[in-house]
Amino acid sequence: MQQIIDRFVKYVTVDTQSDPENPAFPSSEKQWNLAHILVDELKEIGLDDVTLDDNCYIMATVPSNVDYEVPTIGFIAHIDTSPDFTAENVKPQFHQNYDGKDIVLSKEENIILSPSYFEDLLLYKGQTLITTDGTTLLGADDKAGVTEIVTAMEYLINHPEIKHGKIRIGFTPDEEVGKGAQMFDVEKFGAEWAYTMDGSAVGELEYENFNAAGAKVTITGKIVHPGYAKGKMINSMLIASDFINSLPKNEVPEKTEGYEGFYHLYSMKGEVEQTVLQYIIRDHDFKLFEERKVLFQKLVDDLNKKLGQDLVNAEITDQYFNMRKKIEPVMFVVDIAEEAMKQLNITPIISAIRGGTDGSQLSYKGLPCPNIFAGGHNFHGRYEFVAAEAIQKATDVVVKIAELTAERAKK
Repeated sequence: MQQIIDRFVKYVTVDTQSDPENPAFPSSEKQWNLAHILVDELKEIGLDDVTLDDNCYIMATVPSNVDYEVPTIGFIAHIDTSPDFTAENVKPQFHQNYDGKDIVLSKEENIILSPSYFEDLLLYKGQTLITTDGTTLLGADDKAGVTEIVTAMEYLINHPEIKHGKIRIGFTPDEEVGKGAQMFDVEKFGAEWAYTMDGSAVGELEYENFNAAGAKVTITGKIVHPGYAKGKMINSMLIASDFINSLPKNEVPEKTEGYEGFYHLYSMKGEVEQTVLQYIIRDHDFKLFEERKVLFQKLVDDLNKKLGQDLVNAEITDQYFNMRKKIEPVMFVVDIAEEAMKQLNITPIISAIRGGTDGSQLSYKGLPCPNIFAGGHNFHGRYEFVAAEAIQKATDVVVKIAELTAERAKK
């Protein structure tokens, strides 16, 4: 267990926050720092074909140790962390034998991680929790996944009695800004299917995700001296407020669950002359997803009509689609993961992701790629946590999937 904790801490203390404003690959230079650490570590462990390409994608191989044909499978995680909250100077805190009570993350700032608000904490009572110090995110999304894959590959190399086929692993940059799979070379990866280790609670197994689009709304105003503004000033921030309030009030993340879609305003920057709103639009159902985009544009058009001039502009861009369409024809890949969990006495939780993973884009690029739990909770903020035991269980699932795939091929 200590090896897993040490490895995880090594990864999360390297700042790899991606940058949504930078079109480069990777979007932040600091992602290279962890990439180089991982390359050296994979070589030291004994993986073959370790590569790091010009876009910061890492790939490596654990060769087959059987004399019969087994499909090549892959395991994938992302190295970047979310731009939603600072990832600089992460200081993990450890809480052994968690007692189910409030955890003080920062006494000075009175930041409390409480099961009365975050009830998932109680799933890990008696275990070793790893939290933030209240000032940064943790980075379990997805450095827990990276930890699990590296540790599982090391275990397989050191335990040749566990029979498996060829395994490919891949670590991607920029997943958190929606670009993690864009430059991923599926042909070079060479797997028949793969699994992203990027879910949350122990047991999660997902092959459905949101259809997703991003929308940028730009409102143009006109600044004049406020003392002489009557009939002349156009305050873009007030127009922005009108647009925000025109969207369905209950179709936001904090009021939806399950398969319910939403509109999420995640950034607003404004002055009188210009205000820019950044939205994400989400729905599991493709027809409803398309209707959401149509409504979004209609509200822009209606507002311009009301204003009597085109002051509001929307740019709507598709980001990824529900991978269910690509996974259902090869459901055996989900069945293998489900059986692996059952054999490890982990109850599978098969549900739809209220988000997306690299696996959604990869599935549409020809690499079926369901998602497996990585163990973390409360991603993208100061209340993020993961249990060391959860990381161990996910590692065990990776090993078991490799073993079951070989067994299945032998029959």
